[in-house]
Amino acid sequence: MKITTYNANSIRSRIEILLRWLEANRPDVLCVQETKVQDDQFPLEAFSGSGYEIIFRGQKKYNGVAIFSRRPLTEIEWQLPDDPLVQARFLKAKAGKVVIVNTYIPQGQERDSEKFQYKLEYFRLLKDYFKSRFDPKEKILWCGDLNVAREAIDVHDPKGLWGHVCYCKPVQDALEDVMKWGFVDVFRLFHQGPGHYTFWDYRVHNSPNLNIGWRLDYLMATDSLAKTCSDCSIDVEARMGEKTSDHTFLTAQFDL
Repeated sequence: MKITTYNANSIRSRIEILLRWLEANRPDVLCVQETKVQDDQFPLEAFSGSGYEIIFRGQKKYNGVAIFSRRPLTEIEWQLPDDPLVQARFLKAKAGKVVIVNTYIPQGQERDSEKFQYKLEYFRLLKDYFKSRFDPKEKILWCGDLNVAREAIDVHDPKGLWGHVCYCKPVQDALEDVMKWGFVDVFRLFHQGPGHYTFWDYRVHNSPNLNIGWRLDYLMATDSLAKTCSDCSIDVEARMGEKTSDHTFLTAQFDL
């Protein structure tokens, strides 16, 4: 079972890129974040011949999540319980044997802002959600743009970037606290060194070719699911083309 996560940074701007990538790679499930479209304007028709069932939850201009699946999706949930701002950042469904939780974690803006506190609160709510709804022995995949660089090797300039809202101790601790419930960062099962990124900032000239990036996107699996993972990779080439998202595709293969 092949599962991919991808921050599209406007799904309507990436339709052709997504159609080409889906046709070439055929994941069983694709989780998308930052669709930036209200539900009544989601481009369903554009993907009607792709062979994927699609569920989505969006809002105007910001946030938004979607799941594309070649397998029937069941047990769908559209909202993280108790989210104080009720934003379109969460989508849960079951595909085959795997429960998938697709999230777009808040970026946080500034360390002293309410948006940063909301980011930390979102992680706390996610931990409460997993603890109250599931058992770590189940096959669960938590994925998406988590807006956290877990370690120094997950950014191109560890010293210079330290203290950023996506690379500081409070957010690293918040992420690790959720992971302690029972998640494994599956990419690191196969790639332990530095220089592996999923995001390259538009504002940095030629950042993909210079590999001036961040690892902000993750596939987190419970132990029973992680044990079935035979590969996990970042499609760097997909970020090199024209009119791409500033993120790229992260894919894991599970032998289920």
